[in-house]
Amino acid sequence: MLIPSIDIQDGRAVQLVGGREKVIDAGDPLAVAERFAVVGELAVIDLDAALGRGGNRAVIEELVRRHPCRVGGGIRDLETAGRWLDAGARRVILGTAARPDLLERLPRERVMAALDAREGRVMIEGWRRPSGQTLLEGLASLREVVGSFLVTAIEREGRRTGIDMAFAGAVKRAAATTPVTLAGGIRSAREIAALDALGMDAQVGMAIYSGSLDLADAFAAPLRSERADGLWPTVVVDPHGRALGLAWSSAESLREAVRTRRGVYHSRKRGLWRKGARSGAVQELLRVDLDCDRDTLRFTVRQRGVGFCHRESWSCWGEDGGVARLARRLATLAATRGDRRPGSYTARLLNDDSLLAAKLVEEADERAAAAVAGDGPHAEAECADLLYFALVALERAGGRWQAVEAELDRREQKITRRPGDAKRPRP
Repeated sequence: MLIPSIDIQDGRAVQLVGGREKVIDAGDPLAVAERFAVVGELAVIDLDAALGRGGNRAVIEELVRRHPCRVGGGIRDLETAGRWLDAGARRVILGTAARPDLLERLPRERVMAALDAREGRVMIEGWRRPSGQTLLEGLASLREVVGSFLVTAIEREGRRTGIDMAFAGAVKRAAATTPVTLAGGIRSAREIAALDALGMDAQVGMAIYSGSLDLADAFAAPLRSERADGLWPTVVVDPHGRALGLAWSSAESLREAVRTRRGVYHSRKRGLWRKGARSGAVQELLRVDLDCDRDTLRFTVRQRGVGFCHRESWSCWGEDGGVARLARRLATLAATRGDRRPGSYTARLLNDDSLLAAKLVEEADERAAAAVAGDGPHAEAECADLLYFALVALERAGGRWQAVEAELDRREQKITRRPGDAKRPRP
C-alpha cells in the first residue's frame, strides 16, 4: 500500500533528487500532511537532523500529534528514539543506529531499519559514505531484530525512473518475513500494485508532489473488484468507528472524495454522489483505508446534519447510543450555550462555571468511594455521573470527545512510564 513521504528541510516540505538537489519546495509540512494523511500513515523524514545540521523537532512533534506518522532522520540513540515513540510516532526509522544493542531496548514492532543503497551497497551519513556492507547482507543481519525495513534505491530517488522489480524481489527474499517499505523512483499506480502483490509497501514522494501520480490513484492501486462495473463496496464509519452505512466507490468518486475531503460516492442510479449536497447532511472525509483483502474501502467521516440515512437517522441501522451520542448532543447544546433549552440542567451547567466545577469534584469523590466499596452496579452509575459532567466540561472548554480518544491512543504509544503516584493534597 501507499506511504506518502514528507521530507523536511529548514522547516519546509521538500523533494530532492538523489538526496542532494532540491527540485520541489512544497511549503508548510503541516499543510502537506493535511492533504496526504487522508490516505493513511505518513513517513516523515528530518533531512537536517540526518545530515547533522540541526533539526525540525517542533514541526515534526506537531505532525505526530495530528496524524499517524513514522519518523526518521538523525535518530542515533535510545533517548531520541524513545522521545519520538513517547510523542506518538507509530514507528521510528533508524539508520546507522539500527544495532542489536540498541534495538533490544526498543519495542521491535515499532522500529524500522533504514537501509539506503546505491548500486546494491549500503550508504550512511546522509548517503555520503559507504558502510562496507551490501544491501542483502544488511537485510539478512537485521531481519530477526527489527519490526520492518525501509529500503531506498538512492540512484532512483526523486527521478521517477520506475522501480526494478527484480531488485524488489531480491529485497523481499532477503528480508524473509520482515515487512519492507520500498522507496526510490516509484512513478505509477501499477508499480504500487505490483509491490503490494509482493507484500511490500511503497513510499512515494516525487511522483505525488509533481502531480504525475494522483494521490487517490496511488492509494487505490492495490484495490480489486469482482464486479463487472469495477465498483468497490465502501463501509462508512464515524470517527469512533461506528458504522453509518454501506456505499459504493468508483475510481472517479474516490478521486473526488480525496481531492475535496468530502464523502463522495458512486450512485448506481445517479453516478457521482456528493453526500448531503441537497440535504445538508454533508460528510468531512477524515481517512480512507483498504481492508486486508484489498477489495473493500472504509471511509471515516465526520457526519453533519441529521445523519447518514435517507430516513434521517444517524445510521442506516437507526440511532446510535453511548458516549459518542451523548458527546454529540452536548456539542449541539454547547454551540448555543443552552439558549434553545434554557430549562435544562445541562444548559445551566454550561452557563455556570462554579456549579460545573463543584459537581465535577462531588462526582469524582462519589466515584472514588464507590470504587473502594466494591459495589459494581453502584460504581457503574457513579462512573456515568462523572463522565456526564466531564463531557459537559469538555464541551464548555471547546474540546471534542474524538480528541480525547485520540489522546488516549497516543498515550498508549508511550514507552516511558511515570510512577503515577497520587499527588499530595493541597493544604
